[in-house]
Amino acid sequence: MSHERELHIILTDTGTMLNRAIRWCTKDPLNHASIAFDRELQEVYSFGRKHPSNPLIGGLVREDMRGKLFSEASCAIYSCRVSEEVYRRIRRRVRAMYRRQDTYTYNFVGLFTLLLNIEWRRNRAYFCSQFVAYLFESGGMPLVNKSSLMTTPGDIARARLLHLEYEGLLQQYSGLQYAQLPPALPARRVPPSLRIRKLLALPLTSLQKILPG
Repeated sequence: MSHERELHIILTDTGTMLNRAIRWCTKDPLNHASIAFDRELQEVYSFGRKHPSNPLIGGLVREDMRGKLFSEASCAIYSCRVSEEVYRRIRRRVRAMYRRQDTYTYNFVGLFTLLLNIEWRRNRAYFCSQFVAYLFESGGMPLVNKSSLMTTPGDIARARLLHLEYEGLLQQYSGLQYAQLPPALPARRVPPSLRIRKLLALPLTSLQKILPG
């Protein structure tokens, strides 16, 4: 049996103006989709705002799940088991796109035509859920039974391939907490000569307790 890997899909509600507008149209509670290649969410990609202060400048971004934008976000985190081949194919695709991220833009037009139930394809332009669905399409493992151009975050949440791992406040997700723990300090090796000197410095009563006999 071939080795399997896990991909993670994160749906969030950041409370931004664009997020609220999409929620009003879709009626779904979580309206931003991202893909992660580890459960600690340290390598996460999506199409979103490039500058925190300007929602109108968007494109392909590597997201910081511990950053200010997500500090109060609610979320649902899903896992998806895929073959090693599919995992590598999707990851290569993302990294190739990210190396040329300046050539990609946010698909605002496609987002609004989606809400009108009209497919609208733009070259090198994606909205978040379109991007996630496209990656699975290009990897040969479609998430949903529809075009990526017509895929909403709600469609992704209902995908049968996904398994819900966590739902709640993003900053309380155990994967984030685990990743923030400092690495354990290595055990300090005490040289034998120092151990002997410490023993010789002990009072006689203490030595009697330690030594056998």
